[in-house]
Amino acid sequence: MILVTGGTGLVGAHLLYHLIKNDEKVRAIYRSEERIEKTKKVFSFYTDDASLFSKIEWFKADITDVPSMIPAFFDVDKVYHCAALISFNPNDYREMRKVNIHGTAIVVNLAIDAKIKKLCFVGSIASVGDSLNGNLITEENEWNKEADNNGYSITKFGAEMEVWRASQEGVKVVIVNPGVILGSGFYTTGSGKLFSQVYNGFKFYTEGITGFVGVTDVVKAMMQLMNSKVKNERFILVSENKSFKEIFFLIADSLGKKRPSIQIKPWQTAIFWRFAWVVSKFTGKEPLISKYSARSAHSISKYSSEKIEKRFNFQFTKIDEVIKEVGKNFMEN
Repeated sequence: MILVTGGTGLVGAHLLYHLIKNDEKVRAIYRSEERIEKTKKVFSFYTDDASLFSKIEWFKADITDVPSMIPAFFDVDKVYHCAALISFNPNDYREMRKVNIHGTAIVVNLAIDAKIKKLCFVGSIASVGDSLNGNLITEENEWNKEADNNGYSITKFGAEMEVWRASQEGVKVVIVNPGVILGSGFYTTGSGKLFSQVYNGFKFYTEGITGFVGVTDVVKAMMQLMNSKVKNERFILVSENKSFKEIFFLIADSLGKKRPSIQIKPWQTAIFWRFAWVVSKFTGKEPLISKYSARSAHSISKYSSEKIEKRFNFQFTKIDEVIKEVGKNFMEN
């Protein structure tokens, strides 16, 4: 039996389809019926065969609650830990620590107790170190705890430390560190909001650069690593390093919308995030932009996926192809 946490999120939903397609016996954790419907929608992008979705064994639990999680591990021999909270809002830091670090610690402890064969953890490039001397960032770059890291980066690094603890307790682990993941089915959260924003006439762009990858490639890499003899290693998953300008333009083209035309400079976002912070204090609403999201919009970080490409002859899908497919599904739904 394979256990998937975060089965109602972007990576987990797409992973479930590919696992079921491969005739795997799968149990997926969920918190609400509404969220299960999102996963069902993802299945519809791949197939019209409703019987595939019905093969999932859904299990209601909360990864931060030990009693609800214990039964989820019965008869489980492999775990894909995809659940996480993503946010650049400082107000969400405590909740991210609870979900990303404490939740992962619970998954790890139960995996150790259940003596599972292998654990795959979905990390992030946010927990990989910065570039040295302008070189491409690889798995060897060390995360700098002394830097002004955002809450998401801190909690994903903390989660990785919990997973490495599992490796010291006899559980085989593999960690993937994807770039910004682009995929169909989730357009109001995470990277999916990029499509919604452009569709609604978003006019701005920045020249910041980071790594991007399609969700299907992330899933395929995870499954390949879990079915291999590789253990206790991490792999960066980035198809291409592109600027946000390029990404916004590609998304606009895929949706048949006008490309964003106003370039935002660093000094402008520096003013805006401070203004947004003040407004949030008066309104109690989440700020439209935070210090860290503003900074990431302009930072230039380039990543290398050479390790997994060479080890498995792994070929990533080009980002323009990924965006065309996601844009097509967005417009049809």
